[in-house]
Amino acid sequence: MNDALTAALQRAAGHQRRFDARFAAYFDSLTGSQSGALEVPPYGAFPARALDLVREMSLRGGKRLRVALIHEAAALVTDESVPGLDEAAISIELLHTHGLIHDDIIDDAPVRRGGPSTYYAYRREFPDRPDTALALAVLAGDLAAFLSVRVLLTSGLPPARALAMAAVHADAAAAATAGQMLDLERDFPPAPDTELLHAVTEFKSTRYSVLAPLRLGLLAASADPTPYEDELRGYATAVGIANQIHDDWLDLFGDPALLGKSAGSDIRAGRRSYAVRALLAAADETERKLLEDALGDPGCDDDTLEGIRRIGRTHGIDRTLRADADRFARDAAGRAAAWRGRWRPDAVAFLEHLPAWTVARDH
Repeated sequence: MNDALTAALQRAAGHQRRFDARFAAYFDSLTGSQSGALEVPPYGAFPARALDLVREMSLRGGKRLRVALIHEAAALVTDESVPGLDEAAISIELLHTHGLIHDDIIDDAPVRRGGPSTYYAYRREFPDRPDTALALAVLAGDLAAFLSVRVLLTSGLPPARALAMAAVHADAAAAATAGQMLDLERDFPPAPDTELLHAVTEFKSTRYSVLAPLRLGLLAASADPTPYEDELRGYATAVGIANQIHDDWLDLFGDPALLGKSAGSDIRAGRRSYAVRALLAAADETERKLLEDALGDPGCDDDTLEGIRRIGRTHGIDRTLRADADRFARDAAGRAAAWRGRWRPDAVAFLEHLPAWTVARDH
């Protein structure tokens, strides 16, 4: 690992440490008696339990890539303290929590971030009331989404700036919802081409995980991102595709102990990911039958998954996916490098080296 990448990772780790403490304090403030506390019904246990589960999912790990991007986007234009960055980071991470909770319902996923998904936490609490468990999980995800907007609108920022940031947030949330719909449509025949996979990635994750944080950081620092929209979008798209291809590689070839969830979740869910598309394209008739029988089978066993991994390695799919992810990461790095001389060099260097980390991580 070169010195520049090490420095970027240290900056990201610093953002993560500071944010995790701030995020925990935010949840404490919701349940206290001070200004900013969330008003909840005085009777009943369900609302408080939902907030507990949102807190638990939000604070249980995560790379905080979005948090780092928000802070580094502001650092492109200033080295001074910027009001509103914490609120922007909390907002986008709560939106991410919303997405995780609902994704786990859609995918019927029992594990997330090394612990039970919110949906399965409710299923354990209400084993004889599956409809109630489902409804409460949906509502917990909704609670995270509404809190994510509330934190911006109650941030104390100048009203025009708060509204501009909330508009970016709402646009990203709507895009992610549309992307989730396209994600479901992708898994219907015929097999998706790479352009459709890129579109799923763009709308389901890139818009809120990369582009929105860049916009929010600049807005918080009183810089209008509009003149740089094409540049920011090009960088975000390349980072997003690199990240998603690497995620798909990890899902099939990664270590479950490091991932914090079972390997092969895309296979079991029948998800036509970048990895699955490559496998279907390369497989012979016998291999294709094994893969198609496993796709969408939640009971697909570890032996079958290992057979699919062997097929992938035999056809070089593991190497091809890594090479594709690296190619998009280099593209993103090159786009960030073009910002030298315009924006502050330390933040540019961070954004230039971030893509290499996204395709080298092990979880």
